Amino acid sequence: MADKEDLKKTETVEEPASKSGPEASGEAKVSENKKKGKGASKKENAEETLKNQVTDLKSQLDRKSDEYLRLMAEFDNFRRRTAKERLDLVATAGEDVIKGLLPVLDDCERAMAVLRDSDAMAAAKEGTELIYNKLKDYLKTRGLTEIETKDKPLDTDFHEAVAQIPSPDEAKKGLIYDVVQKGYMLNGKVIRFAKVVVAV
Repeated sequence: MADKEDLKKTETVEEPASKSGPEASGEAKVSENKKKGKGASKKENAEETLKNQVTDLKSQLDRKSDEYLRLMAEFDNFRRRTAKERLDLVATAGEDVIKGLLPVLDDCERAMAVLRDSDAMAAAKEGTELIYNKLKDYLKTRGLTEIETKDKPLDTDFHEAVAQIPSPDEAKKGLIYDVVQKGYMLNGKVIRFAKVVVAV
C-alpha cells in the first residue's frame, strides 16, 4: 500500500511537470501575443490620434490662411481708398480760397460791363480789364474752368434754373436764354452751379 501511495504522489507530481512542457510554452505564447496585441493597438491609437491632430492643424491653417487673405484684401482696399481720398483732397484743397475769390471775379465783370458803356473812363476800363484778366488767368492755372451756358440745353448737373421766360423762337425752347451768375468747376468738380434763365 505504501507503494501505491508513493505511485500516486509521483503521478501527481509528474502531472504538473508534464504541463510545464509543451502546453506551458503555448500559454506563454498566447500571453505574449496578448501583450503584443495591446502594444499594437496602443500604437494604432497613437497613430490615429496623430492623424486627427494633423487634420485639425490643417483645418486651422486653412482658416488662418483664409483670414489672412481677407485681411490683406481689406487692407489693400483701405489703402486704395485713402490714396484716392488724399488725391481728391489735394485736388480740391484750394476750393474754399477760390470760392472766396469768385465774388471778386463777379464784381470785376460787373464793373467792366458798366465801364464799357462809359467813354469818360477809358483808363479805368483798361485797368479793370487788366485786373480781371490776371485774376482769371491765375484761377485757370489752379484748375478753375467756367461752365458753358449760353444757348446750351439745361443740365442740372451744371446749371440751376432760377427763372423761365417765353421763348421768342421755337428752336430755342428748353435752351438757356440768359446767365444770372456764372458757374465754375475746380479740377472737374462743380464748385458753383451756373444760375440761368431758361426759355420755354
